[in-house]
Formats: sequence, structure tokens, C-alpha cells
Amino acid sequence: MNYKHLFYFWHVADSGHLTQTAQKLHVSQSALSSQIKQLEDWLGTPLFERRGRQLVLTQAGHIAKQHADRIFAEGESLVQQIKDGSSSQPAVIRIGHASTMSRNFVEAFISDLVHQQQVHYRLHSMTPDQLFTELANHQIDIALANTNVRGGDKQLWQSRLLARQPVSLIGPPGLGIDALTSDALIGQHWVLPPENLTLRSAFDMLSAEYNWQPIILAEADDMAMLRLLTRDTGALAVIPDVVVRDELNSGQLTRYLQLPNVYEQFYAITLKRPFQHPMVIKLLQKFSL
Repeated sequence: MNYKHLFYFWHVADSGHLTQTAQKLHVSQSALSSQIKQLEDWLGTPLFERRGRQLVLTQAGHIAKQHADRIFAEGESLVQQIKDGSSSQPAVIRIGHASTMSRNFVEAFISDLVHQQQVHYRLHSMTPDQLFTELANHQIDIALANTNVRGGDKQLWQSRLLARQPVSLIGPPGLGIDALTSDALIGQHWVLPPENLTLRSAFDMLSAEYNWQPIILAEADDMAMLRLLTRDTGALAVIPDVVVRDELNSGQLTRYLQLPNVYEQFYAITLKRPFQHPMVIKLLQKFSL
């Protein structure tokens, strides 16, 4: 199958007449009929049935017509996009984000898209490795991550620091913690990121310095899970404020201390290419340091 077969079928499906379509496309009726027959042979099923002088779509024909409508609408949108940067079709932007990211931050990043009817967005949560693979394969338009691109990857990627969120010592209300030296911190239960993450390294250094003697109940590299564990176990956590924003506002959790010189970094990563998705450009212009 090629797109000429599909193009001829699409026009005949729209008009229901071979002769009228052949005249419109400036081809012979026999050539047009031959192209449609080749498409039907390739698909292995009739696309039309004849009723008098009119061609009526079969069930398979209706399915093929729906796909052809989308394909040629996208083709028109492509021409408009490349030529003058506009499009009559709703823009689709595919956003990948690391599974370790704060969902509150992701929601803040896409806030400008939420009420735009001309923009359709798709969110995909995945591991960092999947994130870069899908970006390299053009399966997503932009990646959001809380770690920067690695070493040699800089030949392919371009990275922008979007925000630095403070990291705090968070826990249930009423623990009487007012300083890193508080006795109330000694022997507490904790839920923490795993040891390979920067936040955990910062916690381990502070714990050793102030002799907290932590009892670690659980570890999670997913910020959404860490938020739930912090809310539901009664344990302490070191976590960016933005992750538990709703719980802090409602009083379920208390922010006791902001950790000195400890931040969670949020990056936007895109491929180096001559044509960036226009919505990616707008999002980066509005959401940057």
C-alpha cells in the first residue's frame, strides 16, 4: 500500500462516485478504479459496495475512511506548521516525566495547557532510561526529570533547569522539632528515598553529623509513594515541600525545618533539532528560572 492508493480511496469515499472523483482528480476512471482495487486486495477486504450508481462504504471502508481522515488532516497540519507556524488542527504535545518526579510539579508545568481547547497533551510516566529512549525515538516531545542529563548525552540533549525546590524535614504535627539538634529527632522513624538519590545522601550526612540514629521504616524512589508513606505512617521524611503541598495546607503534615543547602532540581530536556514543538517553546518560556 502507498498513500496514492489511500488518497484516491479517500476522495471516492467522500463523493461516493467514481466518475465525479476521476474528473476532480484529473485521472481516468479506470485508473482510479484500479488503485482502489489494489488497496482492497492489499487489505484483503472490499471497501465499497455498489448501490445503483453510488459506491457505499462497507464496515471496513468506514474504518479505513476514519484513518484516512486523520492521516490527511495531519498532513495538512504539517504543511501549515512548517510553512507558517500555524495549524488548524488541535496541537498534540507528548510530555514524558520521570516516575520519581513530584506530580504537583508536573501539574504546575502543564497548567497553561489545561484550559486550551486547541491543545491536546499526553502525559507519560517512566523510568529515566525509558525517558531518554523515547525522547531519542521522537515518541515524546519533552522530558521532565529531577536529574540532569549524563556525560556524553549532551551531544544529543539540551537541558534547562526549570526550578529548585527546597527540601524540608516533614512529619506529623506535634513533634516539637525546632532545630537540627533537637532531641526529638533522635530515634525517630523515617521514610526515605533510596541511597542512590541525592536527597538520601544529604539526609545520611545530616543524620551522622547530629547523631539522629534513624529507624528506617521504608524507602521509595517514587515521590508520589513517598508522599503517601509520609502522610499515612506517622514517620518523618526529607522531601521537597511541593510534593506534600496539599497535606501541609490541610494540616495533616507539618514542615519542621528547611534543610540547609539541599534542593530538588527539576529539568526540562529536549532533543537538539531544528524544529521544536511550538508548545514546548511556550512552556519553557513561561516556566523557567
